[in-house]
Amino acid sequence: MENLSTLTASKLLKINALKLQPTNPFTWASGWKSPIYCDNRKTLSYPDVRNFIKLQMTRIILEKYPDVQAIAGVATGAIAQGALVAAELNLPFVYIRSSKKDHGLENLVEGDLQTGQKVVVIEDLISTGGSSLKAVDAIRNNGCEVLGMVAIFTYGFPVAQQQFSEAKVELTTLSNYEAVLALALETNYIKKSDITTLQEWSKSPSTWNA
Repeated sequence: MENLSTLTASKLLKINALKLQPTNPFTWASGWKSPIYCDNRKTLSYPDVRNFIKLQMTRIILEKYPDVQAIAGVATGAIAQGALVAAELNLPFVYIRSSKKDHGLENLVEGDLQTGQKVVVIEDLISTGGSSLKAVDAIRNNGCEVLGMVAIFTYGFPVAQQQFSEAKVELTTLSNYEAVLALALETNYIKKSDITTLQEWSKSPSTWNA
């Protein structure tokens, strides 16, 4: 039986939510060159994949955080998945903006978080971890406890691992970069000669150049 990381990777590759192009890299918004591109919003258009992700996240939360009282999604990519998980658990849902609104109530947290609530954060993708952990700070600043974060996919960058450790946030992901590489090689999505290039990128993505 396939493990969760491999099964999730298979589903993401099948719908092109994940793409690997080691010889024709993508350019991220940050300007980084990357041999991989991940767009988990695509999962919302495929009911079987969408439901798989929802149910796996729900299972993880029930197993790890049975005393959870609210679910928070990180804008914008994890708003839909977070709402789906919250509905499955019949729990309150909020989402965290990347920055405060510049009008009205100037909210950073949209929805009602009650002081002292125990919250699990839902994220779609972990790169450096910066934006994800800003959401954690916003929840903590509202007087709530963050039990942990559950995400669809992580690139596994060392900087992210360090930041989550320093912030004392437990991160659980459905899949990860190493699982994708192993599956892509096994299914001939990539060649064996591509592996070194793909592994080098993950060690230093900000300086990597194909």
